[in-house]
Amino acid sequence: MQLDPSAFLADPELIKALEKRATRFICEDDRVLFRQGDLPTGLFILRKGEATLSMNPGSNPNVFSCQTTAGSVLGVPGLIGNQPYSLTAVGRRGAEVSFITSEDFNALMQSELSLMLLVLQVLAAEVRSARMALTQL
Repeated sequence: MQLDPSAFLADPELIKALEKRATRFICEDDRVLFRQGDLPTGLFILRKGEATLSMNPGSNPNVFSCQTTAGSVLGVPGLIGNQPYSLTAVGRRGAEVSFITSEDFNALMQSELSLMLLVLQVLAAEVRSARMALTQL
């Protein structure tokens, strides 16, 4: 199954707002950002480089693996739904990533309600991509 990497791209206005409360870091080596099944701790913004998203249900091999690019926001469904992450995300060596905690994200969404629509656009794009991928099975 192949997801569309553009499904994770966010509006520059949203990224700019998130960046104000985020902490940046560089992945010196491949670095797990979050694992499938972990409780959400926040969102990750891929500023430069690449990240790999994968789903590995139980003992089955990867259902899919997808490379995302700069401008992607990772972890939206888990954070919005307050459910475990449904994917594993790995920042590739040299990737520049920003992290915004769930507390800071929630505070930002409460103070700037117009940003929630931009977050929902990312979520909707992920859902559409997943549905399209399912039709290809």
